[in-house]
Amino acid sequence: MEYLSKHRYEEIAAELKYLIDVVYPEVKDNLAETSAQGDRSENAGYREARRRQAKTISRIRFLQKVMEHSRVIDPNALPKDRVCLLSKVEFTNLSTNTRMKFEIVSPHEMNLEAGKISLKSPIGAALMGRKVGETVEAKVPSGTLRLKIENITFDFI
Repeated sequence: MEYLSKHRYEEIAAELKYLIDVVYPEVKDNLAETSAQGDRSENAGYREARRRQAKTISRIRFLQKVMEHSRVIDPNALPKDRVCLLSKVEFTNLSTNTRMKFEIVSPHEMNLEAGKISLKSPIGAALMGRKVGETVEAKVPSGTLRLKIENITFDFI
């Protein structure tokens, strides 16, 4: 079971609808058109259309499974005093004295450029359930980081 923000769930639903209603019919028509052009063994357009069809079907199935196994998070049910999904956590890396701020999200919403880390990432997993003032250790590929939680905020409050 994956938990998603309402915004991300709606994005996935919109992408799925677009793929089913717009992209797949185009791919299907293109495949029929290239198939009618003759010998398929030497038809590069046909092979490309088949690849695009397979890629589109694969993405549709993936998104359908994500939606089937996902639930929208009720922000009001989340604890406000601990790091949890959708919380923005400001912490200090004690070895470099660098201060960072990330939002903890599901793996389907992760986007480092937007400051969103997965709760399943080493840092996200180490921070989950912790309170302001606590120091945690996160085992990352480059070693172990000691992080002190400075602040926890929520955008939906």
